[in-house]
Amino acid sequence: MFWLAVTLTLAAPGETGSFRYQPLADEATLPERYRLEARSFDYQRKPYRELPASGIIIEKLTFPSPVESSVAQNNTVHAEYYRPRGRGPYPGVVVLDITAGDQSLSRGIATFLAQNDIAALFVQMAYYGPRRPAGSKVRMLSADIPRTMAAVRQTVLDVRVAGAWLASRPEVDARRVGILGTSLGSFVAALTAQTEPRFDRVAILLGGGGLVDAFYDHPQARPYRGVYELLGGTKDKVKELLAPVDPLTMADRLRGRRVLMLAASRDEIVPPSAARALWEAMARPKIVWYDTTHYGAALFIPQMFPVVVEHFRSP
Repeated sequence: MFWLAVTLTLAAPGETGSFRYQPLADEATLPERYRLEARSFDYQRKPYRELPASGIIIEKLTFPSPVESSVAQNNTVHAEYYRPRGRGPYPGVVVLDITAGDQSLSRGIATFLAQNDIAALFVQMAYYGPRRPAGSKVRMLSADIPRTMAAVRQTVLDVRVAGAWLASRPEVDARRVGILGTSLGSFVAALTAQTEPRFDRVAILLGGGGLVDAFYDHPQARPYRGVYELLGGTKDKVKELLAPVDPLTMADRLRGRRVLMLAASRDEIVPPSAARALWEAMARPKIVWYDTTHYGAALFIPQMFPVVVEHFRSP
């Protein structure tokens, strides 16, 4: 692959400090659930690993979530900072993970970005990794729709704060801070960028919009749909319920932003129609299609990564 597996574990002391989240636009223009007032956050940053051949230092970052859930572990945001060794200023990118991944994909993406002089911050979404209690079955996405909606909201606000931390770093060019997500992460990345103008550049990998139209008739949804309809539910009711977490709802807020979409023409998880719907709603930004399935896209990583690097490094 593009990253080296040789690492050194670092034992240097960490750093504690604070940074301030300051909205860059009028929060009143956002739906209330996604508004975030100016406030300061304490953080802790600890050296973790070094990739000697690549000149990359990996650090652990934690800070309190702006949202307090009922699960204590979930109320601390955990992230990994992949920092090029030089002074910069470098572009910065927040990286979000896939639905059921072991986090290796996002760590690989972050490593590759850092190898190409892009500071990358891999942020754990709500109930992912150390944000989930040991042995717990709680997940960000579940049949419990209120919990899912709350978890998506919390993740969006967490990532807005993470973007402010990244922009505050002296080695990062605050004018070139972006966000990238793959699969589930791409939906959250698009939604977060719609609420946070700090993310000047957006990369949506294997994502889309129009969630209900895309998934209501999906084979994997049929068992849930049958029970839902027996209880009097309809497709239109689901659309209304999920509109706040559908990237299509506020897609017009990304018009004029630097957006890159990478899509699979035979995607069996996120239908191509969903990618096209979001692309159209964003006024047709750059999109690159690959003749593959959702999972088969892994074979196209050598082609995708250089496109992503060019997107974030462009002036």
